[in-house]
Parts: sequence; C-alpha cells; structure tokens
Amino acid sequence: MGKEVVIIGGGIIGLCSAYYLHKEGHQVTIIDKSNMDVGASYVNAGYLSPSHIIPLSAPGVMKKGLKWMFNPLSPLYIKPRLNPEFLKWALAFSKSCNTEHVKRSGKAIRDISVLSQELFQDIIKTENFKSHYAKKGLLMLCRTEEAMEEEIHMAKIASSLGLSAREVNLYDILQIEPNVTIESIGGTYFECDHHSTPHEFMIEMKAYLKKVGVSFFTNEEVVDLEIQNGTISKVKTQNQVLSANEFVMAAGSWSAFLSKKIGLKLLLQAGKGYRINTNRETKITVPAILSEAKVAVTPMNGFTRFAGTMEITGISNSINKVRVNAIAKAVNEYYPEVELNQEEKLDAASGLRPLSPDGLPYIGKSSKCHNLTIATGHAMMGWSMGTATGKLVSEIISNKQSSLDLRLFHIDRKF
Repeated sequence: MGKEVVIIGGGIIGLCSAYYLHKEGHQVTIIDKSNMDVGASYVNAGYLSPSHIIPLSAPGVMKKGLKWMFNPLSPLYIKPRLNPEFLKWALAFSKSCNTEHVKRSGKAIRDISVLSQELFQDIIKTENFKSHYAKKGLLMLCRTEEAMEEEIHMAKIASSLGLSAREVNLYDILQIEPNVTIESIGGTYFECDHHSTPHEFMIEMKAYLKKVGVSFFTNEEVVDLEIQNGTISKVKTQNQVLSANEFVMAAGSWSAFLSKKIGLKLLLQAGKGYRINTNRETKITVPAILSEAKVAVTPMNGFTRFAGTMEITGISNSINKVRVNAIAKAVNEYYPEVELNQEEKLDAASGLRPLSPDGLPYIGKSSKCHNLTIATGHAMMGWSMGTATGKLVSEIISNKQSSLDLRLFHIDRKF
C-alpha cells in the first residue's frame, strides 16, 4: 500500500527520491525554498565518477587546508570561526583524515557511484529523456612531478577496486584529446567515468514528475516540524501545513538546521563551489581535472564548463571574484588557447555542497525519528551519487532490501 511522502529539497537527491518513490506507488510531494532552477544541482561539473573514491577527508587535507587558508587563490579555503557546530565538524573532519578511513570508504564510494551510473542511464532510456550523457572518461592533468605521484597512487587504488584507470604521458593525452593544446607533463585517465549536462536532466526530470502526479511547492521554506512520540506528523512552511506518513530530508546544506527540529545534531557544513561557462569553441571533448588547481573541465551540450574551489565559510551564495579569477587563471595555464573573458567570469554562479566530516553521505533513518529518512552530505559527489541515493531512499521507505550496504552511511555514526 502506497504512503504519502513529503520530500524537503528539490535538488538531484530530492528529484531522484521522488522518481523511485513514485515508481513504488507512493504519493509524493516536493517542497523547496527556491524556484528549483539554481544551486549545486545546476552548477556542478556533471560528472558521474566512480574514480572519486577518495573522500574529502583524506590524509594531508587538513594540513593543506591550514596552509591554503592564507592564500586567496587556493582550491580549498576553511574559514576559522568560533562557532560550536563548525568546531565539532572540524574536529570530526580532522579525525577522519587518515589512511584507514580511505581504505574503509573506497568500496562504498565505488559501489554507490557505479550504481548511480547504471540508474542514470536506465532513467534516460526508460523515460526517453533527451538529456546529454557521454562516456568519454576523465583525464587527471598534472604539471608537477609531485601531483603526478599523487594521481598515479590514486589510480592504483582505483584499479585495485576494479575500476578502469591508468597512467598517461603527454603523448597519451594528445591521443585522447588531439585537437587541444595542453600544458601538462602527464597524468592519469579513468575510462570508467561518464559526464552529463546537469540542467538538461533536472528539467526533464521535473517535467516527468509533474506529468505523473508528483506535487511541487516551490519558493516555500520549511520553518518547523511537528513531532509526536518520535514521529513527524506535519511540516510547516511560511504558507501552509502538510501532513504525510513519511518524510525525506534532502535539503542539502540546509539539512543541519532542519534536523535540529527532531533533536538530531547532524554534523554538516556548506562547501561553496563556482562554475564558469563559455559558449565559445574550446575544442575540448574529454572531461578533465586540473590536478594542482582542483578545477574540473567538462564539455557539455553546446558549451564548456569550468568548475572548482571549495569554500567552507558557512551558508552564503555570494560570489568571490578572487576565486572566480583563480579558476580562469588555472584554465589558461593548462589550456593556453582557452582564455575566459570578463563577461564569462561575471556570469559565474555558485552552489553549496553539503559536507559531512568523513566525506561520506548520510543515507537512512535516525533513531531520533521513525518516519524521517535523511539523504544529504554527499560533498562534491551529489551528482555522481544522486540516482542511487534516490533508489536507496525509496527502498528504505518501501521496506525493501537495500541495493547497497548502508552501514558506512548511517545517520547516527560516530566520528
């Protein structure tokens, strides 16, 4: 028997949850505080990347973060502040930056990412979506020997997990991307990775869900949750009250605020990233990550996107021009024939990515509330893990056997 389900959050996670819940016969409503055409689900690099098996909280990241803190052009910036929630998150993040955590997490990240690739393609085929989707792999481009060593090490870890990854020299890179001038000494190539054009999929998914009867309430912020005996009975927005049998928290970086309503102190910080688009011809046909600069390059449908930086500075949609210029500068250093102009840089947009302390998503129910399923904390991997997360949410609510082992994603895990 179908249930009434309210999903808080209309990004990739919320939409995919709605898709699979509807397929299971549930009556679904989505609430989002925006108009559902902005944010991380629209400005991301579009990667579906099993290659990203190393969580953000990897050995050496905290040390780099401290070093980069005083460099306005650095790819990672953590703003120090005497906020108790931030300090708890930072301590947990620091504890997670170890080799054992990376070993423990790799298989789980691979499994959810590979499942997402399969489900993404299945949705496009089943629903006859026209969304751009390509299987061209991912280049990791390096300009220094130090970066080369790191990337080769990562590729070996990926290979040990059964992913297609190999070292490449400059000659190999020119065979993969023959029509572009690239300043690189070599790198690695992950044939296992795919890419897409995010807004196309989001538009088609919203249209499909509306057609099949999913209800949408946009520009409505959830301001309170009514709870009785450990169960949510209603959600309140500034305009109305909605009741349901089950609720899904897929509100990205805002999930931590709402989780407090049920007495759950979800360790979560917002990580801001930027994107710059150019409609001009770049001749780039294969996605790449500029290793030292941590900038993603994606040839999308009709344009090329450059995305990067991680600013952990709290909830803010402001655009830091210094960071935007850093992305543009890095692009020109690796691709000397590609120079982003002032108009393109002024058109830059940002999105907030929800960061858990250990770099793994929160997927499941908390002991604090029986009918709330949480799906957030995916960091830079929200797009890569979106479809699989949606399916997992549906399985949890439908009381079905989970497609994956969810123990590492448990809501109440200790850090």
